[in-house]
Order: sequence, then C-alpha cells, then structure tokens
Amino acid sequence: MREACLTSDHGNIGVMWKTVSEACNLACDYCYYSRCGGKPGKIDRIDDEVLEKFIKEYMALTNGVAKFAWQGGEPLLAGLDFFEKVVQYQAKYASPHTMINNSLQTNGTLIDDEWARFFKKYNFLVGVSLDGPKEINDARRTTGSGAGSFDRVMRGIHYLRKYDVDFNILTVIHENNVNQAKRLMDFYQQERFAFVQFIPGMDFLAQETDKKGAYLITPEEYGNFLCEAFDVWYNDGDPITSVRFFDNMLNVYVHREAELCIHRKTCPKTLILEQNGDAYPCDFFIHDQYKLGNVGTDPLEDILNNPVYKEFLRLKPTLPDPCRNCRYLDLCHGGCPRNRTWSFGEDETQVDVDYFCQSYQQIYAYAHERMEVVAQNVKKRWLQEYIDTGLKLPKRNDPCICGSGKKFKKCCESLKRPGKQI
Repeated sequence: MREACLTSDHGNIGVMWKTVSEACNLACDYCYYSRCGGKPGKIDRIDDEVLEKFIKEYMALTNGVAKFAWQGGEPLLAGLDFFEKVVQYQAKYASPHTMINNSLQTNGTLIDDEWARFFKKYNFLVGVSLDGPKEINDARRTTGSGAGSFDRVMRGIHYLRKYDVDFNILTVIHENNVNQAKRLMDFYQQERFAFVQFIPGMDFLAQETDKKGAYLITPEEYGNFLCEAFDVWYNDGDPITSVRFFDNMLNVYVHREAELCIHRKTCPKTLILEQNGDAYPCDFFIHDQYKLGNVGTDPLEDILNNPVYKEFLRLKPTLPDPCRNCRYLDLCHGGCPRNRTWSFGEDETQVDVDYFCQSYQQIYAYAHERMEVVAQNVKKRWLQEYIDTGLKLPKRNDPCICGSGKKFKKCCESLKRPGKQI
C-alpha cells in the first residue's frame, strides 16, 4: 500500500492506524497477529473520542491534502459504521477544497456489496492480501479451523471489480512461494491484477531471539525470486503488470525518486498509530524506546516534535562502510534500518548491511541492461505526450525535460523521430 501523507510545517508525515489492534478472522501462521487464532472475539476498535480528536488536529495541519491508511489485524472487523464515522469526521474538520484520500489493507474475505459500494463512494484504495494461486495461498493463509481463504478472497475481489474499486495485491514471500516467482507472475496476469507488491515474510519467533534478519527466506532465495519475477515483468521492454519493487527501480532509471521507503535516501516521516492511540515513527519500531506519545492524550504537534523522532530519522543515513562506495547506492540507499544489525557505543555507531543486501545487488546487476530499455521506452512515451500537448521542445543546450540534468541534445533528443510521431 502507498504511504499516507500529511503536508505541514513538519514536512510529509505518513499516517497509518491499526484499526482493531491484532484482531483478525484469519490465522496465517507467519503473522505476528496470529495469536487470536482467527477467532478475534470482542473487537477493540479505535475509540470515537480519540478518532475525532486526531482527525481534527490532523486536518488543522494539512495543506490541501489529507491521507489516511487503515490496517489491522483485519480492519473491516471494525464494522462499516466505524468507517462511516471516519468519513464524517474527515468531512467535518477538513478545510474547503481539501483532497481526502483513504487506503485500507485487508485480507479481502469480508468484502461484500455493501463494503464495495462504500469503498467506491469514498474512493478508498484497497490493498488485498493474497499469496498466489489457491494451493499456495491456502497452505498458509487459513481460518482458525484450517480452511483456506482463497475462494473468499476472490469473492471479495469480485465485489471490488463489480463497483470499479481501485485495488492492488500484496503477496507475502515465504518458503511456499519463494521458488514460484514465474507461477505467481503468470497468475497475476491471468487474473488481470494490474498492481502487485511483494513483502518478504518475517520469522517473528526468530525475531524474539534477536536473530539477524528474522525472515522466512534467505537473501539468495529472495534475489533469485526477484530475478525470475523480473523476466516476466520485463515483457520485451513494455511491462503490463505494475510490480512495486521494479517500479521503484524504474523511477531511479528515469530520474525520479523512489516512493518505497526502503529505496529512499531517508526514511519518510511516518506516524504509526496503535488502536489505543499510541504513536511510533515506523511499523517495525513499535516498542517503548521509540514511542512518541499518544494521540488521545497528547497534542499532535508535541508528538511530531518529540526528539525521539529525530533520533529515529538519523538511522537510515547512518550507512555501513560497504554501502558508502557501492555502485548501487542510488537504488537502495542502504535498504531498511530494521534489517541492519546495530551496535551503539559511546563514541560511534557500528552497523552491518541490510539483511537483503545480497538480494538487491543480485537483481540490480541482473536487470540493469533491460531496465535501461524500459526506461528508454518510458522516456519515448513522455516525449511523445509532451509533443502531443503542443508544448515547445527545449533547445538543444537546454536541460532535458526528463529531469536527468543533462542537456537535451545529450539525452532525450535522440529519442525524437522526424515528424510528430515517435
């Protein structure tokens, strides 16, 4: 899911709220919320007073755009009446002409006509968790009784399509599908899933013992997976499926900044809220050391100005020595701080490379030449669109329109063909 973003004097602040804490109607064995066993019982959702207080303060800090991300557990367990209250508060406290966007990550099993109509009416972007074809998905994503979830998820997707709701697919990569990249990609294309993202599954039991990485797959396995998936994604230089990892690589090749946090130079400012209102800077740094306050009791401005926030934001730019001279630094910027091993001393900080450093270097080398082809094709389309709008092309010694920083004659002019069409 794309990060939610708050524009204010504090910069761009991402906002994601754990709507019902760890309550879920599935019992996926790799999930850190699986302790409920797919039988959540009493649902503790965000308190109405906390919800209204936060939205009021949030809206006061926005500058024309307000975005909210809702996650869980399974956020739909909060009930449709909760989300109806959300959009009511948003409309109540938004300044005139504010663009309000909501995104939501769900396992998809509870989506029906009523939910889909609501998502369409309020333009929700819906992320649906699905680990691949039926036999792959149902091996790990099960109900408390052990039944697979695939058919219910696909039914939910049917309703999203019925009402033309924007959605994407989130796939956890684990032992059962890490060697099935081509099969997954073929499945996505067969089902006409246009937007897909991969997340390596975490070994939360190992994480509790402080094992480095704490993932269900090895760096070599993930690197091989990405390379195999890239072969399908490439599609002779004209990809038809948006895969978030490859899209972020492509952004760099066409002189744009990556949008995914692990590929950016600095961590984007993010506000992660637990169901009870506790605030943290990142979904993977939810412990007392990084607690910023509580939006139910503390002013939002105080939370955003907490010195702990600045300490957290210094982690990403603190690069390990191997990263500093790495040829691929512009593509990953050292990866994710949570995947490094840290040692804090009195005089200096010691840090190891990202657990998936090998994976990234493998796919970057493997895809480089073909990624340049895709980038050239994208630039050709941009140039043609520029011409079609009637805009005047830059002079040969002017900066290129693609943002490369090169002169037009040294960059995209070579993509221009005689006449209007390229």
